[in-house]
Amino acid sequence: MIPITTFAGKKVAVFGLGSSGLASASALLTAGADVVASDDHAESVAKANAAGIPTADLHHVDWSKIASLVLAPGVPLTHPAPHWTVEVAHKAGVEVIGDVELFCRERRRHAPDAPFVAITGTNGKSTTTALIAHLAATAGMDVQMGGNIGTAILSLQPPRERLIQPTRVHVIECSSYQIDLAPSLDPSIGILINLSEDHLDRHGTMEHYAAVKERLVAGVQQQGTAIVGVDDEWCRAVAGRLEKSGKRVVRISVRQELPVGLYVESQRIMRAARAGEGRAAEVAALGGIGSLRGLHNAQNAACATAAALALGLAPAQIQAGLCSFPGLAHRMEELGRRAAVLFVNDSKATNADSAAQALACFSDIFWIAGGKPKTGGIESLRGYFPRLRKAYLIGEAAEEFAATLADEVPYEIDGTLDKALAAAARDAAASSAPEPVVLLSPACASFDQYRNFEVRGDAFRKLVRALPGLAPRT
Repeated sequence: MIPITTFAGKKVAVFGLGSSGLASASALLTAGADVVASDDHAESVAKANAAGIPTADLHHVDWSKIASLVLAPGVPLTHPAPHWTVEVAHKAGVEVIGDVELFCRERRRHAPDAPFVAITGTNGKSTTTALIAHLAATAGMDVQMGGNIGTAILSLQPPRERLIQPTRVHVIECSSYQIDLAPSLDPSIGILINLSEDHLDRHGTMEHYAAVKERLVAGVQQQGTAIVGVDDEWCRAVAGRLEKSGKRVVRISVRQELPVGLYVESQRIMRAARAGEGRAAEVAALGGIGSLRGLHNAQNAACATAAALALGLAPAQIQAGLCSFPGLAHRMEELGRRAAVLFVNDSKATNADSAAQALACFSDIFWIAGGKPKTGGIESLRGYFPRLRKAYLIGEAAEEFAATLADEVPYEIDGTLDKALAAAARDAAASSAPEPVVLLSPACASFDQYRNFEVRGDAFRKLVRALPGLAPRT
């Protein structure tokens, strides 16, 4: 835990008692803050009480005595409407912040030079975060990984100065919600991978959403490094503004050679030629690394490589870490092979854009898709239909997806995951394809049949590993 000494002796309200809220309340209490916590759900309040956290109805507290409201990231700050606690806090002149802001204030007080890598973007945050953590850990650093990727940031070990060995580095994934609640976010290394429309229900407009994301890299410390993927127009504009403001910017591209920064060419991560150098230099190679297939993972790997270089890792250390990276569960997770057939769990693909990244990686696909459909269905995936040998449709979206596939792709409606896997495994084994792939990449939410995409992916993994003759990936 990271005790929050910056609020010792002050009264702090905490609203939202999920994992981050409970961690925030405990971290504040441990260092002597006077905490009053609440939640809209009685079971969450009961859980906090059981953990020794004081609770009360925040409708009835004296807000003139409150120093700050610590809000859980899942609670609306601005859109579609501010939560009532936010409105009450603003009326009382009380700041509204989150757990990442508490971390930043504590770091500045006790270890302002401690390495702090913060990662955001519309897509690829979790893979990039996990990969940076893996690269740093394999190089011998004490890695504290958390934030939006899972472990609440205040549940990690505290920052410490660089002089203490091994170097402790905090690698933190930040959602737009967390950034919105961290007005003084100041990483030593900040990464903005990409930007596209997302979470507009919470941010109102793309302009506001992009502005929130930009704050992570705009806040990078004076001697720090801002790493920005420049393959979309929003991020290109961000990189330009950062450079004009005097920040050290490392641009990343997987689509074009860059005059400065890192780019990917023929599955190699290249560093653009520096002054006095004749040509670009290869930093690392991605060929043959199954956990980093596809252009989207090349972008993630290039961003992670730039962060590793900024942390002081040598290219040889980076290459070794890339090769040993196991990948993340449910994200292009290679489960194993049965003869020539590869089984891949991409349950995290809860919309068509995410599924497109997986479909782009393979040529002979036996595709399991469906679930609770998103707006637009799979119409945007039509360009990938030639890669599909057959589709196996499940869940509420099955009829809709069948209508889109129509006469272009053979399909069957199986309804459930177990039936779809059995049929796909049978057909893939009987096919003449040299490298058949049974791919779960649903392009749908899971809520019609599973609690979340993790549960869906776990079910698929269990089913695959029960197949006779499977050689599991270790």
